[in-house]
Amino acid sequence: MARRQFGSVRQLKSGRWQARYYGPDGIRREAPETFPRERHAKVWLTLREAEIVRGEWMDPDRGRELFGSYAARWIEQQKLGPRTREEYERIFRLQVEPFLGRRELGQVKPDTIRTWRSTLLTSGRSEDATAKAYRLVRSVMYTAVDDDLIRRNPCRIKGADKARRSERSVATVKQVYALADLLGERWRVFVLTAAFTGIRWGELISLRRTDVDLVTRVIRVPRAFAELSGGRLVVVPPKSEASERGVTIPEVLVGELAAHLNKYVGPDDEALVFVGERGGTPKRGSWRSTVKWTKRVAEAGLPAGFTFHDLRHTGSHLASMSGASTRELMQRMGHSTMRAALIYQHATDERAREIADRLNEVVERETKARDGGTPDDDDGTAGVLVPAP
Repeated sequence: MARRQFGSVRQLKSGRWQARYYGPDGIRREAPETFPRERHAKVWLTLREAEIVRGEWMDPDRGRELFGSYAARWIEQQKLGPRTREEYERIFRLQVEPFLGRRELGQVKPDTIRTWRSTLLTSGRSEDATAKAYRLVRSVMYTAVDDDLIRRNPCRIKGADKARRSERSVATVKQVYALADLLGERWRVFVLTAAFTGIRWGELISLRRTDVDLVTRVIRVPRAFAELSGGRLVVVPPKSEASERGVTIPEVLVGELAAHLNKYVGPDDEALVFVGERGGTPKRGSWRSTVKWTKRVAEAGLPAGFTFHDLRHTGSHLASMSGASTRELMQRMGHSTMRAALIYQHATDERAREIADRLNEVVERETKARDGGTPDDDDGTAGVLVPAP
């Protein structure tokens, strides 16, 4: 018995050939283009039949949704922190939608992605900004694959998700103290705490008196402040499970913190630890201007471009010098990883204190060198909760 032919081909008045077939859903489909020869049309039908037999056939109509509407809905459905959501929306609005927004999902091919990425780079976008945009589009397309809207992710450019990053600056203990002194008494401990604990800016400005235990030498990090566009602050949970942590502080910081708490912090347990002269929570941009950050950085002998986040990097470097393992550094700094085992395997309290004590030795040793023998006594965020005070 002869095998029943799959689909049909016919020659149009133009002389070209059209291929048609019935899909598994019973709807007749036409090839999206016509063919110069009959055999080309039949090859196309053979490929569609093979997809049906292997269970790989996809409804071609499903990929006709515009990338712009699908991506906007994707961003809306993600569980993102307020700053991350703002960043995604900004990247999409400025770097993705103008080029890809009006294209159907099924029309976004690897060459489309290559052209789009090249356009961003040649129009003056930095490698870092372009890599962020590429990662966003790739994530959207992975979901489109999962939704059976497209067969393969068109984002396949090796290395396009990475950008060349310059090495972050690390301050010496001498430079940390110099910068702290230059910023004035109110912000001295702010700088020292950032450098000797590695706590993020958003976590630091959210600290309350009750979070600081000078007896056990532990600062608890249960929350953070996120600054949205327009300067509005919101209270958010930590960036990840690893970010909610207790950080053991070196002994040299205990006296500094005690004096700061007595002079600048209200008696209430919920009083914020670091506030301006009028009691307000510092906002990154205005704070930099108020303390003359760029000028003070230069006066402290630090390289141009040194940021407050580099104090966190300094804290990581000092802890590493003190003998902390990679896992212990992750716990201290509040870093998470895709390896679940490392997320939950934290350092013991005894080991955390040992690291802090060794860090203390490093600080005291360099402080003695500075004073001629006399020792001197990047915001992790998640979802929006409530406006910050």
